[in-house]
Amino acid sequence: MILKLGLPKGSLENATIDLMRRAGFLISVAARSYFPAIDDPEIECMLVRAQEMARYVEDGALDCGLTGFDWVVENQAKVRRICDLVYAKQSFGKVRWVLAVPRDSDVQTPADLQGRVVATELVGVTRRWLEERGVSAKVEFSWGATEAKLPELADAIVEVTETGSSLRANKLRIVETVLESTTQLIANHTAWEHTAKRQKIEDLALLLQSAIAALDKVGLMLNVRTENLDAVLSVLPALRNPTVSHLSDPGWVAVNTILEESVVRHIIPRLKEVGAEGIVEFPLNKIVM
Repeated sequence: MILKLGLPKGSLENATIDLMRRAGFLISVAARSYFPAIDDPEIECMLVRAQEMARYVEDGALDCGLTGFDWVVENQAKVRRICDLVYAKQSFGKVRWVLAVPRDSDVQTPADLQGRVVATELVGVTRRWLEERGVSAKVEFSWGATEAKLPELADAIVEVTETGSSLRANKLRIVETVLESTTQLIANHTAWEHTAKRQKIEDLALLLQSAIAALDKVGLMLNVRTENLDAVLSVLPALRNPTVSHLSDPGWVAVNTILEESVVRHIIPRLKEVGAEGIVEFPLNKIVM
């Protein structure tokens, strides 16, 4: 059994390969090759533009793939959505497709675009979104550099953003959010009905989700005298309850927990103050819930 897995070529490529590494799969991409090597003999990888991934998965050229929800909706692809994988090229959050105009534009609502021109790569979604609001506008496909089309070539754009920094840099104003999107693992329906492929896809989903769960977290372990344990536990937030284990010395215990990486620098000094010793912080690749 070979599972044909599509990986997104382009802006999500590096983030996806790093996520796969955290999930336990080593992928090597050769220059000018669209077929990366992977250290799993049951998987064959292919780099495909995220915009096209859902279509190839639907047609069965790929058994499964990683692509944005936005492109599944854009292509109206009949695929099985396995799980959300909330990561993007710059962050671990969702991305938004937004309707944007120049700061000094008279467009304040979608209705103001009646009879005007909107440029976007997400043509189908944008057209349907405007139609649902009773707006008849000309929606043109943009091959890139969509922000540059304002105001000479279009009255508004629908563009994807993570932080909004590019829109602000181009002196644009967001009118409304058209669609929120996350990366998703999607599968071909026939492949999903294949017992061995379905098991492999489910295993892949579990490992990818556990890798994402660990992205901004670290492990912390320490030793403390039993009389100081309550004070230590009062300092520690935890994913669940911290694990407390007895040591060979009956007067001491070991404490293990998982923390948000951003708070560890504040917590370690407080732990030391209340008697913790042998404090070790360590990175996490996966957290399986």
